[in-house]
Amino acid sequence: MSTASAVRRYRDEPVDDETLDKCLRAASWAPSGANQQPWRFVVLRSSDARAAVTAAARRTWQELKRFYGLTEPVGHADDAKSRVLRAMEEHTRVGGFAPCLVLFCVQPQRGASELQQGGSIFPAVQNFLLAARAEGLGAAITLWHDSCEDELRRLVGIPDDWLIAALVTAGWPKGRHKAVRRKPLELVAVVDRWNQPWSCGLDNS
Repeated sequence: MSTASAVRRYRDEPVDDETLDKCLRAASWAPSGANQQPWRFVVLRSSDARAAVTAAARRTWQELKRFYGLTEPVGHADDAKSRVLRAMEEHTRVGGFAPCLVLFCVQPQRGASELQQGGSIFPAVQNFLLAARAEGLGAAITLWHDSCEDELRRLVGIPDDWLIAALVTAGWPKGRHKAVRRKPLELVAVVDRWNQPWSCGLDNS
């Protein structure tokens, strides 16, 4: 888990069915409300579906760049922000940008809020991501389906009463897996009171 960072740059190599099966099987082992398992994992291989996602990725990335005022990295800058920007550019620029695309869909349960619905699909997404890391794959969650949802629903035949929760890209990474960068635990975990930081007396630096 400490090296399961989002990976967006992939080698031009297919993900074999056996490896993908392990990741999908791990996703199916996730917990869900009342163990109803209200999910469907859609592997996108058709050229039409992949083209729709690729176009959506490009549109979304251009919109994000405008919204946040992001610009191309200067020269060969190697700071963390520049590396992320280059990875995103590569991720969305090349047709068929990811060897593996998986839609995670959930059937809403009566009386549950959208946030509660997430508790019955995102554990499956996380299981997939961790299994991918264990198999040596890189993966990342995207929301690019938002700008091509109608087209994906038509191409895949997704029923109207199902929600698309996430689109995950995966493949063999260009480069190595890196340790995640996260806030110190004492800034995000508390005991009893909102401003009383968790501390167990261990040095986790």
